Parts: sequence; C-alpha cells; structure tokens
Amino acid sequence: MTRVWDVPVHDSTRIRDVRVAAEAASGHAGLDQGRTAVAALVATELATNLLKHAGGGQILIDTPVADLSVSGDEQGPGLQIVALDHGPGMADLAAALRDGYSTTASLGAGLGTCRRIADDFGVHTVPGQGTVAVARVHAARGEQQPGRAAAAGSPVRAGGVNIPLRAAEHSGDAWACIRSGDFVTLLLADGLGHGPAAAEASDAAVRLLRRGAHLPPSDLLGELHGALRDTRGAAIAVARLDLAAGQLDFAGIGNVGARLGADGTWRPLLSHPGIVGAHRPARLPGSRTPWTSDSVLVLHSDGLPSRWAPPPVAALASLDPAVAAAVIVRDSSSAARPVRDDTTVAVLNPTPLDPQT
Repeated sequence: MTRVWDVPVHDSTRIRDVRVAAEAASGHAGLDQGRTAVAALVATELATNLLKHAGGGQILIDTPVADLSVSGDEQGPGLQIVALDHGPGMADLAAALRDGYSTTASLGAGLGTCRRIADDFGVHTVPGQGTVAVARVHAARGEQQPGRAAAAGSPVRAGGVNIPLRAAEHSGDAWACIRSGDFVTLLLADGLGHGPAAAEASDAAVRLLRRGAHLPPSDLLGELHGALRDTRGAAIAVARLDLAAGQLDFAGIGNVGARLGADGTWRPLLSHPGIVGAHRPARLPGSRTPWTSDSVLVLHSDGLPSRWAPPPVAALASLDPAVAAAVIVRDSSSAARPVRDDTTVAVLNPTPLDPQT
C-alpha cells in the first residue's frame, strides 16, 4: 500500500524522527546502505533548515512512480523527500544553494549539501510566503530519475506529493506516471474514505496502470472498474499524452479534479459521477485537447480545497513537477482550513531544454 512518512518539524526533537523516517523509507524502497545514508543526510539537512530558517514546517517522504526516461517495467526504486514551510522565504536563493552560505551563524551546509549529494534537487521560494524543496535519492548514483535526468529521454516530466490525513501510515490516495512508447499516462486515484482499505483500492489502480499505460483513458478506466470490484472502490482520473501526435486524452470518474494550463490560461477537465469498482457510468465520454510545449496538467484529489487558485501557468511550467505540486498544496492550505481527507497533487509539465532547471 502507498506509504508516506509525514513528519511535522516544529522543534529539534523531530530531527531524529525525520532521519528515522528516511531510513525506514529507504528500506521500503530497497536502497542499499550507502544510498540510505545519503537519503538520511538529505532529510536531516532539510529538516534542520526548516527549523533554522522557517521556524518549522513539514517533511514528506515517499516512493513515487514517475521516471519517464524509461518504460514502466524498467523503473527502479527511489525516494522523494519534500520539505514544506510557510516561513519568510529566501531573498537570495542562488546564495543559499552555495555551500558555506548561512544567515544563522551555522556551517551553511544545508541546501548546498542536499543539491550536491541528491540525485535530483529543486527549490522554490517566495519572500513572505515560504519555501518548497524536493530531493530524490535513487538506488544507484547516476540512474535516470524524474525531473532533471528525464530530460534525456522525455519532453515531459511528472511529479507529485501525497499527504495522508492526520499523518497516517498509509494514504488512501495514490498517483503514478508511466511511459509506454510514445504514450505517457498520468493516473491519480482516491480510494473511497481513507486508511488502509482506501489505500488498497488506489494501489490496485497503480498496479494495473503498469500493464495498461498504452490504453486510452476510457478503456483503462473500464479495466480498472473490473480490477477494483473486490475493493471499496476509488475516484480515478486518467490522462494519456500522445507524444507523437501532441494530443492529451482525459477521462475521470468520481471526485478527482483536473486542470489543464495552456496559452497562459487554465481550464477544467471534467470527470463523471461514479466510483470505479462500484458505480461506473454506462457511457464515459473522454476529452481530447492539443498538448503544446508549454502545457501543464494538474490532477488532484478532493483533499485540496475546491476553490484553490492555481499559480500562473508559466510559473508551474518552469518548476520541477514535484515542486510545483508541493507549492499548490502549501499555498492552498492554512490553519483556518483544516484538511479532512488525504491530499494528493500530481503535475505533468514540460522538461526544460536546460537540464539544470
């Protein structure tokens, strides 16, 4: 089942908890001792940075399926570590990423160390709003991974964040992105309710995606409906990008949101009422729309507030997709709007021509 390590970091006692979580997640992902040590160090540095510079925040660790530089059955194990905060942000990000830079009389090894030893690293910060940092550590240094390394094999990249309700061990949401030839399929599933039974339903959808990523979304939902009959069911959105034709096909069942950004504007992609595995519409028309070099797709579960306001399309297009997803989650949440369900956001956006972006 989808396992997410969600550790709030509001005092120094939680630094050890973050390290322990990183080591446990590394074991879950199958990382060896050396790569586990890297993951633990990155997580510890990010957590320490939250306390020193933001007054606290949140660390999320999971094992997403989203390496588009290889086909679905070739994806190797890896770990994603996300740090979120609503702190003061950084006035000079470039300086903060240099080893030795510090505003708190410390060694200044945090973000610079993370960028150097992680396989992939991205940061977004806005003064007065906060910072998001995402690091990925894979089974072997130099393997292909989402984001930067995917530039060599795919014109698009995928990423996301998954936050279980009340820091539960298992999230009832799951997402994955699989490449099959010229087709890239992004799926987001929200198991009915939350907890282990919901996670069982959403994870079953991800497992089937590995075998059916070549199918049109409506056909894949039909296969999923049969596969999920023995579960409590799920709301599922499926988007398949035909890289050769430059076309995006979409279909969804249940309360899963989708927005497509293109030419500087956002528009919704509509799902149909029902529950995959329980109540499937008799007819499920999908939608088809052009995909351009600056298009951005956002899928999200209903843990995200229904009236969330997306950032400008160009802003999300330029970010690592997991960073973009984390920014959406952070900026749509507040203490005044308590979360009432698992929350997941997945983003598909262009791979930058400059692989360092």
